[in-house]
Amino acid sequence: MTGTNQSPPATSSRLTQGLAAWSAGLPALMAILNCTPDSFSDGGLYLDTGAAIRHALTLIEEGAGILDIGGESTRPGARPVAAEEELARILPVLGGVRACAPGVLVSIDTSKAEVAARALDAGADMVNDVTAGRDPEMFAEVARRGAGIILMHMRGSPRDMQSDTRYDHVVAEVHAALRERALAAEAAGIRRELIWLDPGIGFGKDDAGNLALLAALPDLAALGYPVVIGPSRKSFIGRLTGAPAGERLPGTLAALQPALSCERAVVRVHDAAPARQYLIVARGIMRAGGTV
Repeated sequence: MTGTNQSPPATSSRLTQGLAAWSAGLPALMAILNCTPDSFSDGGLYLDTGAAIRHALTLIEEGAGILDIGGESTRPGARPVAAEEELARILPVLGGVRACAPGVLVSIDTSKAEVAARALDAGADMVNDVTAGRDPEMFAEVARRGAGIILMHMRGSPRDMQSDTRYDHVVAEVHAALRERALAAEAAGIRRELIWLDPGIGFGKDDAGNLALLAALPDLAALGYPVVIGPSRKSFIGRLTGAPAGERLPGTLAALQPALSCERAVVRVHDAAPARQYLIVARGIMRAGGTV
């Protein structure tokens, strides 16, 4: 792929100055916008460009400081989508969001360097890569544009990731793998403060592993990078509680609690307003008790 003559996106200045939520002592709120027909809980709802843009603006009004736009499902068993199809789903939405909400941070949920490059050139600020940069061109494309990247841990691919969820020491192994990928991203020229780490809740882990990784989020943050968790509506909540995907908001909110113990954390959710309310009240209680 060739480079770009465009100026780097606003990511560097926005993130190095600190997200507004971090300045206020709260986790940043990343809202999920799936422009797909087959995502596990909202597939097909926002495949239409107009519906997706309207939903994006609602999420921003509800307090989301980051929008995570995806054009390929990463649910367990999902099949890959061609780059051109993925781009056809996300670029019109990205353009609409940029026109209506130029100040919001936009992340593109993709593991393809080609998709990442074109989305960054179209106005996205960062890439959310569930494969942590397996595409050999990904880090170079992100670095070339001065953009940020979320590195998520996943064993295998969405199609087969739940076929082997065994670890000897899940926290140590996941954290070590993420540290290695973060160092590789830095070596490729991505600035350290623009690299965020996500332990990959629900991606190649069993329920015990998911809970252990959530509990250990402050330990992941101790590596010195911002951290991201995405437990929203995940199947482990359903297995623990018996709730179907559309009724997992209480479990989702409970799973956000570890982020409150981290200085620079991001919570990735479908339901922005309830998550914001939970974070504000929970932080207030922790401060009143002298725990933060």
